[in-house]
Amino acid sequence: MSEQAPKHGVRLPLTAYGWKELVVLSVILIAAAVVMAAFGRWPYAAIPLLLLVFVVSFFRDPERGVPEGRGLMLSPADGKVVEVAEVNEPDFIQGRAVRIGIFLSVFNVHVNRAPCAGVVRSLGYHRGRFRNAMLPAAAEQNENNAIGIECADARATRIVVRQIAGAIARRIVCDCAEGQPLSAGQRIGMIKFGSRTELYVPAGAPFAVQVDVGQRVKGGSTILGKLEWDEPDEGA
Repeated sequence: MSEQAPKHGVRLPLTAYGWKELVVLSVILIAAAVVMAAFGRWPYAAIPLLLLVFVVSFFRDPERGVPEGRGLMLSPADGKVVEVAEVNEPDFIQGRAVRIGIFLSVFNVHVNRAPCAGVVRSLGYHRGRFRNAMLPAAAEQNENNAIGIECADARATRIVVRQIAGAIARRIVCDCAEGQPLSAGQRIGMIKFGSRTELYVPAGAPFAVQVDVGQRVKGGSTILGKLEWDEPDEGA
């Protein structure tokens, strides 16, 4: 289910988007370890503590160096590129688009980031299934949230970032609102516990894809491609 993230919370090195899960799971797992230790089950007490390490790791939120340059499209998520294809995007782009699909395993950072500077023009949450997020069909069938962004370039290029729940992920967090300005690499939400994030760019735009299927990417840091619009020099 899509939800608005808290505006205040734990900062570095963990994301505020997961504070509820962190508190609840930490209490449960620590209590389980204490009970097992109290009954002399020391080897078993290590299991909830290891799970606690995993939970904390899942909600990590490292700072990222954001590349600068005209027309750059940054990765909206950490993970592995599983698809580069031309598809139809009828809602915001309203036509053919290049879709770059990124699969996030439970070991990836799950915070989503804005691919470019721009303004949020639409938000669309859709209920759906929870199929394996590596499958292209997940984009159409799974629960998802689409963020339509008007890029801050001379052509006001329309792009879409789609957050898609997976077989394990059951909660999509969207931390932006219609009309909100975004900077490149800005945090815009997360998907909890395994998922897929996609970037859609109009097929008619001069977009040069710079990643391949199978490549590992980092949100807000890896360049997925570049828009090569012919723009007038400043001051012209």
